[in-house]
Formats: sequence, structure tokens, C-alpha cells
Amino acid sequence: MDHPNSFEAGFDLPTCAAGPVRERGVSLLELLIALVVLSIGVLAVAQLFPAGSRTQVQAKELTSANFYAQQKVEQLSLLSWTDPALAAGRHPSGTACDTLGAHREMLRFYQVDALAAPLDELRKVTVTVSWKLQKPHSVTATTYVRKT
Repeated sequence: MDHPNSFEAGFDLPTCAAGPVRERGVSLLELLIALVVLSIGVLAVAQLFPAGSRTQVQAKELTSANFYAQQKVEQLSLLSWTDPALAAGRHPSGTACDTLGAHREMLRFYQVDALAAPLDELRKVTVTVSWKLQKPHSVTATTYVRKT
């Protein structure tokens, strides 16, 4: 009796390919290359975060400075023409400034200028707020006060 796997029994025997059998999968080298490419991408994205944070701080400072300038403009626009705060000149006088901000980093002053005729019933009020964040910055707000 022949072996049950013989050709006479009607079974086909599997044949082996000539040469070594290639296994499918990821080699260690391919994995390392993929990790390097991924790391470069992550580092590129990570560099965006400090720039975004810096821009956010600058925007916050600019918004605060505009607020303080507008606040002073509104205060001055409610005063009467004869109020000493609307006298021509720099206020506070000399080099003094109002110190503002959570960390007292903003300096505010305003300049009142009397205008020549025919505009002599107007005074030009310019409020300046300055601060230093890596380099000096400032904003100005201007209004005109009319004699009533």
C-alpha cells in the first residue's frame, strides 16, 4: 500500500519555491526611518507654539494699552472747559506718568494743545500709553474738546 499522500491517491503535494521564503512585515530599518520622519514633523510643529504664545502676549498688551488710552479720553471728554486737567501742556507735568497694568508696566500721559483761531474754541487732547515688551511700544488716542 502506498502512502496516502502519494500522487496515486489523488493528492497534490505543495511545492516549495526555489530560494528562501520572503516574510512580509516591517524591518527595523524601515521603522527607524519612519520614526525620524515623524520626529522631524513633530519638531516643526512644536516650533509654532512659542511664536503663537509671543503673539498672544503682544496682542494682550496692545489691547490693554488701547483700553487705558480710551479710558483717559473718555474721562477728559466729560470735564468742563475750565478744568485744570484741560489746561494746555503735558499732564502729569514734567516726565511723570500714570503707572498702569497688572504689573505696573504701562505708562500713560496726555498732552493738551490749544488751537489757533478760528479753532480757538477747541483743544486737542492726545493720550499716549507706552510699555516695553522686548522693545518699546506705544499707542496714542486723540480727541478734541469743545468749549461749551
